[in-house]
Amino acid sequence: RLFRQEGTCYQQAKRVLHAAVPDRLYARERETGVIRQFLREHVCGRRPGSLYISGAPGTGKTACLSRVLLDCKDELAGSKTIVLNCMSLSSPQGVFPAVAQQLGLPVAAGREGVRRLEKRLTAQGPMVLLVLDELDQLESKGQDVLYTLFEWPRLPGSRLVLVGLANALDLTDRSLARLGARPAGSPRLLRFPPYTREQLTAILQERLGQVAGDPVLDAAALQFCARKVSAVSGDARKALDVCRRAVELVELEVRSQTLLKPLPGGE
Repeated sequence: RLFRQEGTCYQQAKRVLHAAVPDRLYARERETGVIRQFLREHVCGRRPGSLYISGAPGTGKTACLSRVLLDCKDELAGSKTIVLNCMSLSSPQGVFPAVAQQLGLPVAAGREGVRRLEKRLTAQGPMVLLVLDELDQLESKGQDVLYTLFEWPRLPGSRLVLVGLANALDLTDRSLARLGARPAGSPRLLRFPPYTREQLTAILQERLGQVAGDPVLDAAALQFCARKVSAVSGDARKALDVCRRAVELVELEVRSQTLLKPLPGGE
């Protein structure tokens, strides 16, 4: 009975240390606000445009955007939202048939497929929000794929709003330099900085504070983890993984001790 109570505590701790989208993203209020305002201005305001979100892995890019999409679900109900992870594509050119499928178009290869998409995206209809995660996977010779995508919102009569997420901070300067020469300029940029030691500590404390009873991990241990992770990467997912692994080790140790304990009144 005692072990079941302790076991529940460890299970709860592991659950709150998951990397799924939380209800509140600590230390990302500014970035979340920028994304929300951009979607309201462009999708709800029917103004085509593009946003490029960059930052190292684990800095909250995908989590923030996912949180905003959930929170603004009702506001975006009148538009078509397409979310693609470019890691799942077999080639950069594969993004075009993937988008066509989401729009209910017959899949066509090459320039014909791109032409059909452009015709659909400039015809009358609801706004289309296209979210491309891991955007740097679409880099190709001549960057034709990326240029085509970022030029779609500029087409006459376009109803596309493009949001791209990638780890590379300089993708727009390095791979999309020609966009800056156009009158409309480059996509709007939003950079996610690495989490600091204090921010990582607060994130871990907030998560584990949801577990009832005595703290599962000591405050000094959380600060040590946050200091090490912030010095290397500032990756919140890494910090959560380290703490979850620590809870698993403690759980195994407690289980072995409990199983080896003599029964009350035993010899």
